[in-house]
Amino acid sequence: MALQPQDQPYEYRYRPLEEPDWTRLPGWRHVTKDEWESVQWQRAHCVKNIKQLREVMGDLLDDSFYADLERDQAERATMSMLVPPQMLNTMVPDRVPSTEAFYADPVRKYMLPVFSDRRTDWPSHPLATRDSLHEQEMWVAEGLTHRYPTKVLAELVPTCPQYCGHCTRMDLVGNSTPQVTKLRFGSKPQSRWDAMLDYLRSHPQVRDVVVSGGDVANVPWPRLEAFVRALLDIENIRDIRLASKALMGLPQHWLQDDVRAGMERLARIANERGVMIAIHTHVNTAQSVTPLVAKAAKAMLATGIRDVRNQGVLLRGVNDSAQQLLDLCFALLDGATITPYYFYMCDMIPFSEHWRVSLRQAQQLQHDILGYLPGFATPRIVCDVPYVGKRWVHQVAHYDTTLGISYWKKNYRTGIERPGDDALDRTYEYYDPIDTLPPEGQAWWREHASRNLEEAGRRQAAASRDASRRQLALDVR
Repeated sequence: MALQPQDQPYEYRYRPLEEPDWTRLPGWRHVTKDEWESVQWQRAHCVKNIKQLREVMGDLLDDSFYADLERDQAERATMSMLVPPQMLNTMVPDRVPSTEAFYADPVRKYMLPVFSDRRTDWPSHPLATRDSLHEQEMWVAEGLTHRYPTKVLAELVPTCPQYCGHCTRMDLVGNSTPQVTKLRFGSKPQSRWDAMLDYLRSHPQVRDVVVSGGDVANVPWPRLEAFVRALLDIENIRDIRLASKALMGLPQHWLQDDVRAGMERLARIANERGVMIAIHTHVNTAQSVTPLVAKAAKAMLATGIRDVRNQGVLLRGVNDSAQQLLDLCFALLDGATITPYYFYMCDMIPFSEHWRVSLRQAQQLQHDILGYLPGFATPRIVCDVPYVGKRWVHQVAHYDTTLGISYWKKNYRTGIERPGDDALDRTYEYYDPIDTLPPEGQAWWREHASRNLEEAGRRQAAASRDASRRQLALDVR
């Protein structure tokens, strides 16, 4: 007898997308459809503080929740609060929120983290750092990271339409918080962008540019179009990827007439020259994929660009089960024609331990989602290893599951390494959350945490000195 759908570990069902009813929230009871679909209205009504959240939610949430949120903002948050109405509306999307349901909601957990979410034993890993991927050490021009042999990351702006609690660029992006005084670019935007373009013109080994930030949705369209147009004029550039969580968090931006017309112009030139333009967005939960998100993604594909892809982050309590990941992938693929691409393990930034999962769990999740999606849309779960880059979770060279230390190797040098060094022979470390380790592993970290903190401090000080020397060299050049 043939297997029935319910006999499988995961049962697929096509689910039409739904736009949650924003009028269920007291503060938006009288908001019209035209207002909701206006990017100007969305940006003007972003929730930036607790007072504004209260105005939207009315008496639906207990005072205890706001106190919990206020304490987190004062003592733990590495990102300031900024939530567009579109995103807030996807929290508890199927009913009027209660305090209990709001606490449990996966979108709330990473967009509006509260103090009680965080771990009290290990709120940060002893080796967590602000720039956990050491991107600034690899700047070849201010904001231009050359980490991979043929690819660069161009950070055009340090702002986004929304701020995620787990942001890997929390040292640079967004407003300062009581815990984090944010770094700032030293040069004016056009000067920085010109320096980036000069570097790309003089380095023909680079073929792939990720245009990011922050979020490119915060770059005024004429300036973003001019930058991408300049990239298209560089013969060696063959791939351009525009990174924007706003495709999900603020789809109204990508539905504007001038943005759509501008993308058509860029896509036409790119297609004539054999260059591929794609948009990469960042969706972590199926409930975030709504008809407006699908409309924006399809509008971008209609301009003639190559693809719209999703790069999510694997987050404990948000999407750390095969059911949640597959639900998300099918919502993206079936409902919005967005290709699932990567799920990154959450990076080792301060106060992120409650979000991070162990490498062993990530490997199990990769195993569990294989076979359900078409191969081209089966996302790879990757660990972004410091000084290495993206590695599929099964590429680990050695894994000490007791201490939660994984060891990785790489097959290329980054911009800070030189021929003749041991970069391709040595191993690089990544660390599991300590609370996921067996008792003997947790005991080892309690005993050695102070020593590891001292070592991390020395490494960070050395890295800062190197970065300062490189920045001085960039300024002089």
